[in-house]
Amino acid sequence: METGPADVAPLAQGGAIVAEHARWTRARLGRCGPPVDMLTARFDKHVYAPHTHAEFSIGVCVAGSEVIAYRGGHIRTGPGSIVVLAPGEMHTGGPATPTDGYAYRALYAGPSLLADGMLEAVPHFRDPVVDDPELAAALRLAHTELAACPDPLEAETRLPWLLTELSRRHSTARAARDEVPGAHGISLLVRDRLADELTAPPALADLAADLGLSRYQLLRAFRTTMGVPPYAWLAQYRVTRARALLDSGLRPAEAATLVGFADQAHMTRWFRRVLGVTPAAYRNSVQDAERY
Repeated sequence: METGPADVAPLAQGGAIVAEHARWTRARLGRCGPPVDMLTARFDKHVYAPHTHAEFSIGVCVAGSEVIAYRGGHIRTGPGSIVVLAPGEMHTGGPATPTDGYAYRALYAGPSLLADGMLEAVPHFRDPVVDDPELAAALRLAHTELAACPDPLEAETRLPWLLTELSRRHSTARAARDEVPGAHGISLLVRDRLADELTAPPALADLAADLGLSRYQLLRAFRTTMGVPPYAWLAQYRVTRARALLDSGLRPAEAATLVGFADQAHMTRWFRRVLGVTPAAYRNSVQDAERY
């Protein structure tokens, strides 16, 4: 996975190079849903004072190494490692060596987000440092993309799924059964709701509650039937709708608003993924073809 400059490079402010920086962003889990705070940080010397969080603190180290005082001992991070700190646990952290800094991305999730799809209300992690390169890469990518564009449906699709996977793979909690009776019909109902409300899609938690399911069950049913998660299906459907609007002569910025993308940049990202070109390039090629 690519390393962005916000992860490891110094920030330039007013011509001066500032190596240490931290940036907070917030994503909502569905329209009007609860927030999840996310932190992108790069420190050379900063040492945190002892503190606790009301939520799970889940971080992915992206560069350097940090030493964290936790549960009466010390843990070290390295690039690609996942650190899981439980709610209410006192901890602190700082650079592991005098010369190397540390950079990481972290999110702060309530226990229910890690317990969806589990049989225990609060999963327990015996080892706070998790070695799972695949999951670390997925968490880092989701954090990076949601920090840049915190789309509510995308956040509600990606973060709960990844956090449940973290619990299933590495906590002592027992996983609930995966089978969802009627998964095909459930997925079609969800698909139709997303298509009908593409500019302001409903929260998945609300859809799941209406169907008597957990959010994790709904996500599993949809992924199994449709082959992609809900936010990806809706983004591709929006691209299809936007193409028709561009064909009719609308500008990309106008089309993006009408089909529910956050902005033109958001639509451009998905156009590239689905069609391999930008909306402007697509519109120009269509107009050029119609001249002949």
